[in-house]
Amino acid sequence: MTGSDALNAVLALPVGAAVLLALLPGYRVSSWINVATSFLTLLAAASLLVLDRPVPGNYLQVDDLNIVFIVLNTFVGFTAAFFSASYIGHELETGRLTPANLRFYHAMYQIMMFGMNLALVSNNIGLMWVAVELATLSTVLMVGLYRTPEALEAAWKYFILGSVGIALALFGTILVYLAAQPVLGEGTPAMVWTNLIEAAPQFDPALLNVAFVFLLVGYGTKVGLVPFHAWLPDAHAEGPTPISAVLSGLLLNVALYAVLRFKLLMTANAEAVAPGPLMIGLGLLSLVFAAFMLYRRRDIKRLFAYSSIEHMGIIVFAFGIGGPLANFAGLLHMVMHSLTKSAIFFAVGNVAQIKGTQQLSEIRGLTQSHPMLGWGLVLAVLSIAGMPPSGVFMSEFLIVTTSFARAPVLALILVFGLLLAFGALLLRLTGVAFGKPTGENHPMTGSLLPLWLHLALIYLIGLHMPQAMVAWFQTVAAILG
Repeated sequence: MTGSDALNAVLALPVGAAVLLALLPGYRVSSWINVATSFLTLLAAASLLVLDRPVPGNYLQVDDLNIVFIVLNTFVGFTAAFFSASYIGHELETGRLTPANLRFYHAMYQIMMFGMNLALVSNNIGLMWVAVELATLSTVLMVGLYRTPEALEAAWKYFILGSVGIALALFGTILVYLAAQPVLGEGTPAMVWTNLIEAAPQFDPALLNVAFVFLLVGYGTKVGLVPFHAWLPDAHAEGPTPISAVLSGLLLNVALYAVLRFKLLMTANAEAVAPGPLMIGLGLLSLVFAAFMLYRRRDIKRLFAYSSIEHMGIIVFAFGIGGPLANFAGLLHMVMHSLTKSAIFFAVGNVAQIKGTQQLSEIRGLTQSHPMLGWGLVLAVLSIAGMPPSGVFMSEFLIVTTSFARAPVLALILVFGLLLAFGALLLRLTGVAFGKPTGENHPMTGSLLPLWLHLALIYLIGLHMPQAMVAWFQTVAAILG
């Protein structure tokens, strides 16, 4: 197999599976086709690490930056599909979903994975925009899968706000094309990333400045940055839990990846405005706002939705600070957040099915009633709260230290937000995990394997990052500038 074959497989496998899954009526067969396809896509993505990379074309490319995201995307896509097989089966047995719902769900899952993979490997700003929109629309449809008034309202809110965001991102994309057109000519050449980066110093800086504002707001809506975040808590709370895991662990990263690509374009033009201050401001605002909101949540999925907003704020802040260490820390935090937050939603999905509720007040004593699930949730929440020796602690420590060295006042705001969120998460965790078990206790049917696999990776990386991984992240950090 060549690198081109592997790249084609990363895109073709989800599309082929989506067509097949849309036609198959049986749940069990379709669920395991979904898992098998996700695993094969992961293998194809992982092979890009060792195979010769395909030559960048007008539409697709694989480079040091996007390969990190491709491998992470397909890995979490596989573990979420594996978790989904048992979780969605339980929803069918309880009557919350019908066989027709499940056929639609599995087909949309692969369309969503195709959209995210395509956005990551795009070498064309127009194609990337289309791919992000495709991934968004497929998740909108799955958020409303339960067809309850609350689920439909959440899907509608997601659609409206997401459409506004993607429209702004489209306008920013057009402005970048207009800035490139006098230098690169009309048509496709003025939309190809590799061409744009090389010619960026010759672009009109005024057009680039306006474009980046629209792009940051547009794609920032998809990232869930405050004040463009209103869709995110509802979408997490009302959609199927495997989709919550994918939303938090993957789709937010894909949107942020788009922002980072355009940040590279801005920094390549010496006369353009520095994107760092804008990213720092939105990052800190998102962190502090979400940290306060954590104290007011009563729904366990909404609680961790706001935690996602908090952590995306931290990541955007790190990339806004910039420099080799901050970029390294931001990249590491993206990976650790994806693994940890998806693990949390794997646990929360089981908790909601066992207890028959998502209300925090009705969930107590999980470590006694369901020890493997309860302690898995404890370890995952301690990780996302930044406790050592998790990988999140390592990345947050690096972000704090580099920000203190370069901007002490901003570092104080960062630490305040981190401590505020830490207190809220531990406050909620104490009641959910410990004490006397209360409420209903239905049999657990979901798999705990994805949860513990993610936890093993999170803590192993926290204890010791492999040298190959360190070198890889250092290379990407240098690219980001």
